[in-house]
Amino acid sequence: MPTRMSGQERREQVLGIAEEEFAAAGLYGASTETIARRAGITQAYVFRLFGTKKLLFLECVDAAFERMRLAMVAAAGGASGVEALAAMGQEYNDMLADRTTLLLQLQGTAAAAAGDGEVRDAVRASFARLWQSVADTAQLDPVTVKAFLAFGMLLNTNAALDLPQVDEPWSHQARTRIKPGLFAHITTDTNR
Repeated sequence: MPTRMSGQERREQVLGIAEEEFAAAGLYGASTETIARRAGITQAYVFRLFGTKKLLFLECVDAAFERMRLAMVAAAGGASGVEALAAMGQEYNDMLADRTTLLLQLQGTAAAAAGDGEVRDAVRASFARLWQSVADTAQLDPVTVKAFLAFGMLLNTNAALDLPQVDEPWSHQARTRIKPGLFAHITTDTNR
């Protein structure tokens, strides 16, 4: 006889499946029916666990941002300044191989951009925690934090477009490594 899952185990199972579905199809393209079928439960049980499809989506997106945030802070390992940025940047780059996390962040941002205020507010809060963790860890000025995260957005685009598979000069240029010295010229005075 199969072992029965606890409510928490079932919730975690559904979240894992939902993350894959939402990463691939987004809020509006993913199906709670498919999520339920893959989990071996009814669609009604999915709604009992999470309330609505949108709330399930938002929980998945927030979890993706949180995984990234915690991994980057851990990678800094107590360092600050450019050393922290370099360690966090390496961790971020490594985590882009996890397409589910990457695509969930992008799907959340896309749904926010489509004008859904509830999604926008939730994704904004997730991004704010990421921003604040980078700023608090690096202890650098906001302009440097902005430049660092802007490069992160470029890395997201590169990964989403699977640029390592494109053998073109522009693709090689877009994928060049970012070295810590790049930030040396960025100051509050140079960014007015």
